[in-house]
Amino acid sequence: MSLPPEKASELKQLIHQQLSKMDVHGRIREILAETIREELAPDQQQLSTEDLIKALRRRGIIDDVMKELNFVTDNVDQELPSSPKQPVSFDRQSTLKKTNIDPTRRYLYLQVLGGKAFLEHLQEPEPLPGQVCSTFTLCLHYRNQRFRSKPVPCACEPDFHDGFLLEVHRENLGDGTRMADSTTMLSISDPIHMVLIKTDIFGETTLVASYFLEWRSVLGSENGVTNLTVELMGVGTESKVSVGILNIKLEMYPPLNQTLSQEVVNTQLALERQKTAEKERLFLVYAKQWWREYLQIRPSHNSRLVKIFAQGDCEDHANLLCSLLLGYGLEAFVCVGTKAKGVPHAWVMTCGTDGSITFWESLTGHRYIHKPINPDEPPLAEQPKPLYPYRTIGCVFNHQMFLGNCQPSDAVETCVFDLNDESKWKPMSEEAIKSVCAPGATTSLPPFPPLCASTIDASVTSNEIEMQLRLLVSEHRKDLGLTTVWEDQLSYLLSPALASYEFERTTSISAGNEEFQDAIRRAVPDGHTFKGFPIHFVYRNARRAFATCLRSPFCEEIICCRGDQVRLAVRVRVFTYPESACAVWIMFACKYRSVL
Repeated sequence: MSLPPEKASELKQLIHQQLSKMDVHGRIREILAETIREELAPDQQQLSTEDLIKALRRRGIIDDVMKELNFVTDNVDQELPSSPKQPVSFDRQSTLKKTNIDPTRRYLYLQVLGGKAFLEHLQEPEPLPGQVCSTFTLCLHYRNQRFRSKPVPCACEPDFHDGFLLEVHRENLGDGTRMADSTTMLSISDPIHMVLIKTDIFGETTLVASYFLEWRSVLGSENGVTNLTVELMGVGTESKVSVGILNIKLEMYPPLNQTLSQEVVNTQLALERQKTAEKERLFLVYAKQWWREYLQIRPSHNSRLVKIFAQGDCEDHANLLCSLLLGYGLEAFVCVGTKAKGVPHAWVMTCGTDGSITFWESLTGHRYIHKPINPDEPPLAEQPKPLYPYRTIGCVFNHQMFLGNCQPSDAVETCVFDLNDESKWKPMSEEAIKSVCAPGATTSLPPFPPLCASTIDASVTSNEIEMQLRLLVSEHRKDLGLTTVWEDQLSYLLSPALASYEFERTTSISAGNEEFQDAIRRAVPDGHTFKGFPIHFVYRNARRAFATCLRSPFCEEIICCRGDQVRLAVRVRVFTYPESACAVWIMFACKYRSVL
């Protein structure tokens, strides 16, 4: 099969680059000189091609070259995978022969070459072989591609040595088979999102740092290669505290035929920053004008809690809950107002298709149905008594809308939530909101990453947790002077119940309870008593779950059961979800002979 001229040129370039990397020409010169010196007679001045090939084969040079140029070919008829792309990562020993890359695309090879100044772990000793220790994992997201490094032990200088091959491609119409050049890549403003996660010895994960890497400086560097030091900052209250430093190397692949000047790159980045700043400035000007108009409606509006730029713990929880409810297809808003004694607070509201209003408390999970009180009703008329803790409401908002409450009273109990009535709710321009809040509207708001499939093996994990719980129960009963006899058949019968509990939790539909109860009745002989205790967790730490279960008097009564012919059972079912999230259901049970 013949190649087009441009593909043949690219292939030659790749081969030349690999030969240069291996210094093949230098090794050939050495062998040539050695062969002439050792094998030719003094009167023989010429070395044939065959003699040189034999010498190269004898010293393994040709075999080395062929191994390094081991290109993987695909079946022509095989369909290419659709986006999101499968990430390709390298470690320090890997070479290009391990990848199956598209020669028509441009790639950015990002290498993490160690870390330093992680001072929180300055005093941590180096872990012994086989010792369980806390680890760092670096996660990357770039244009619908996701990557994860190998876990490395937490240390002052963590031993990160990973590489990630990021496809750089503009997905406009007509660009499907065109390799991106320097100018095209300069217009791709998506940063590389780097997230550092710490996993402790119990398997609990903690967000350590989040950083957006501007990679386009490599377009103006010599040979398309540049080295960077990235200072990671903490999160939350420690957002201004340095966590540590990563050494990063960026390299374009295939190498750029023509690099840009650093001045051109810097000018483009400066123009983008100016554009973002201008959008934010214009929105701020509009927000101030909107506020002035809002105050002109009624002077008392000045005392209402209308927060266009809200931030805080309850606001963060409410924003997250509102986002989840929006993702489930509900019409959800964050409400900003006050609770008892005028304490500022934020909660979530959903609007039903029938006009019903439901309040959601993000800090507790409680829900309340809102039934407004009509202040024009006669004093003796029966009015609904509000059960929610909210007193006043100043505004509501979500990712597309912001509305200020301009009703005569901002009391929640008398508020009418007809959001389309501009005499009751003053809206902010949706276009103005999109200019600063839509994904990708500014460089500080990159597109959301795709979800990754779970890496947890549900069956293996369920069995592991179950065996750990059996051991913990046996040890606990031994400390109490009690023997432990497990009944596997009874444990087996608990499985359908846990499956139906998870089904009911996710769908609110109850199913299978009658069959489970019938199976238990058949398994428990006459004169015996059965007790069961199901509980749900979102983590896989068996010891932590066992400690929680013991705090329940009913569960403790089962685990510490005394009596005649006591048989114990435990069943664990792990249900996996994207991003390796999981629902863990545990049921402890016992049966014993009743003695009067």
